[in-house]
Amino acid sequence: MLLKRCLAALLVAAVAFTALMLLKPPKANAIPAFARRYKISCTTCHAPFPKLKDFGEEFAGNGFYIPEEEKERDYVTAGDDLLWLPRKFPLAIRFDAYGVYDEGMTAETDLQIPWGIKILSGGSVYKNIGYYFYFYLSERGEVSGIEDAYIHFNDIGGVPFDIMVGQFQTSDPLMKRELRLTFEDYMIYTTRIGYSSINLTYDRGVMLTYGIARTGTDLFGMVVNGNGKPAADDEMKKFDSDEYKDWALRLYQAVGGYGAIGGYYYSGKEAAEVDDETITNGVTYWGVDFNTAGGPFELTFQYLFRKDTDPIAQEEAQNIETNGVVAELVCARDRMMSRNYLTLLYNNVNSQLNTLDYETLTASYTYLLSRNVRLTAEWTNSFIDHKNRVVLGIVTGF
Repeated sequence: MLLKRCLAALLVAAVAFTALMLLKPPKANAIPAFARRYKISCTTCHAPFPKLKDFGEEFAGNGFYIPEEEKERDYVTAGDDLLWLPRKFPLAIRFDAYGVYDEGMTAETDLQIPWGIKILSGGSVYKNIGYYFYFYLSERGEVSGIEDAYIHFNDIGGVPFDIMVGQFQTSDPLMKRELRLTFEDYMIYTTRIGYSSINLTYDRGVMLTYGIARTGTDLFGMVVNGNGKPAADDEMKKFDSDEYKDWALRLYQAVGGYGAIGGYYYSGKEAAEVDDETITNGVTYWGVDFNTAGGPFELTFQYLFRKDTDPIAQEEAQNIETNGVVAELVCARDRMMSRNYLTLLYNNVNSQLNTLDYETLTASYTYLLSRNVRLTAEWTNSFIDHKNRVVLGIVTGF
């Protein structure tokens, strides 16, 4: 109990300190294939990899395209202005390996080497049309297949209106799980309730974005199947498992030079077969968040509320409410060029299904051995079962 109070006090102090930074103005999905393509350092887009900084976000938002760096010699045009084929097909590899001590598990120590190996590619298909995908050659010892995979249409009609078509995470407009610095995940994104197949991870669909530079406003909308990324049905060859589609909206508003605030809303419905009966479950998320950076600190805080109308197949439909909090503080003396990063991550999931309750505090240290090789040391304490996890890892991209 004393440890829990001390850790909670530490987090509160860190949040309070960062909040004080708001009183004064702050100082003023790339992959290694892009660094090779444009002959730029990983630090142009990352701080540190895989976490994106502003230029990296802009580069990804432009469909992985830097107009002033494009040269005709880099493409095979075949004498046809409507055909752009890169002379060199961009490929990269990411390799993650961890040694894990997990207190209380049957195997408390585990060499998760490799934890994951994935092959990545991305770039331009044509003017203002980009693509990105990665394939897990191995994830926790299994071939996981394709996760992110989409075509990106940028600045449609010459205005800041983009469309992404493919497979992505429905939490991407909030925080991209694939870009986190910690082994510990953002747990409210991955939580499923009862028999529900809906959460805020991978799904297939369409995402639309619109940016208003004058006001610093970003708008997102999406329509997805709402059942994750299963293989197509054997009989009908359909990806969606029911008649319903889910949709979400996101508003993100810059606040001066201090940071940004946002709101998120997701609405969906699903039909599931449970014990030869079909149940219909409605799912709603809503949430608020803010992000701010000052000096060596960057703080992100998110609150998400989820409501399911019938996720556990009772005789009478039963509403289940779930609350989630993600708070992440990243500290580096020089946030753009540092080799040392400290991350504090707080996860809280509180559900009326008590078995889903989750509360942890994570402290993670990252050291850049090189710009594309980072070493990590991480400690996570669970406030619920009072157990600890220690992780030592190496992450590299090339």
